[in-house]
Amino acid sequence: MNSPIPWVGGKAKLLWIIDQLAPAHYTGFVDVFGGIGTVTLNRPRHPGCVQVYNDFNRDLCNLLFCAREKTLPLIRELDFLPLQSREEFELLKRFLKGEDFTQEFLEEQLAVAEECFPPEDATELKALLQGRAEMADVRRAAVYFRLLRFSFNGTGRSFGGRPCSLRSFFHLIWSCSRRLEGVTLENRDFEELIRLYDEKNIWFYCDPPYVKAEKVYDVDFPKEDHLRLHRVLGETKGYVMLSYNDCPFIRELYGDFYIFRTSRHDAMSHKEGQEYGELIITNYDPRRWGCQIFLGESVKYSLIHEPEERERRW
Repeated sequence: MNSPIPWVGGKAKLLWIIDQLAPAHYTGFVDVFGGIGTVTLNRPRHPGCVQVYNDFNRDLCNLLFCAREKTLPLIRELDFLPLQSREEFELLKRFLKGEDFTQEFLEEQLAVAEECFPPEDATELKALLQGRAEMADVRRAAVYFRLLRFSFNGTGRSFGGRPCSLRSFFHLIWSCSRRLEGVTLENRDFEELIRLYDEKNIWFYCDPPYVKAEKVYDVDFPKEDHLRLHRVLGETKGYVMLSYNDCPFIRELYGDFYIFRTSRHDAMSHKEGQEYGELIITNYDPRRWGCQIFLGESVKYSLIHEPEERERRW
């Protein structure tokens, strides 16, 4: 299932290996760095299985929330937001940086209405404020959606320069709305989220910003956060899977985990046939469920590191 949102570093091309190396049985799935939701949207539904999407990017979470809970208003808002030039694109970026009807602002306005107006007037005024807040969420989601769709490679930072009919993506928004039913949407720091949901049979999938590629994602994820992520995952009771770029720092950092290597086409490279090395890291051995090393004409992976016997948990 395709996500309605374009995104640099999306995991559509890695779904095959994520499925291949997934634990056989789990009672909950937590997408810790959910991004555009590709992995969450493509996980099969199991009766009684808890599903959680999380991302620290508030705009991504708001967009998926509006796609699920305010589908018609979002589509209507998208239909009335023309964008055909670089100037309009820059205007949308300024909107996201500045105009923001925050929850704190809403609570402040509601308090003033309660204090300064007669009860019947305060009730009417608060209803108007609540309605404005809901539309601000939808408007912000529509702006962010357009910003990504019209940007180069879904980065949201540079104008792609090619025309784009948003109506062609409406069916994806509808599909996303239906698939996200019953999924818990979170907007938390990864450590807080993992500790909140950590249980023995919970499967945590982590796709953090890649090392030395944080600027591509336009997020602040320094070395200390990579170390903090490793520390909290090393203490986790449940199953853990990570995807990372293949680099010496990550290979050394996750020496107490199983490490698989694969490669895919580098969409950010202008050289034809350029490959990008990726690591899939787990705190369990997928071979215990009969998983075989898969070799195909276009995709392949290999186990390149096993933890020492004393470090194995599963």
